[in-house]
Amino acid sequence: MFPHLIRKRGTAGFMALFARDKEKERFYLLPGMGGRNLRRKRRVILQWAIVAGLCTSAALAALLYFISKS
Repeated sequence: MFPHLIRKRGTAGFMALFARDKEKERFYLLPGMGGRNLRRKRRVILQWAIVAGLCTSAALAALLYFISKS
């Protein structure tokens, strides 16, 4: 029915199209890059993302307010 999907010797078959390449996802941490330092870095990034979101939201709210007043 689907000859191109039939598993052949040396191929991974149909599901290999959707399989993730774990070798590409592998990364190595140098000393000081994981654990406490990584959690601190992610916390700082999250805090700045929240601040940027609040500032953007306030700017858009002010813009819409002034547009509706005029």
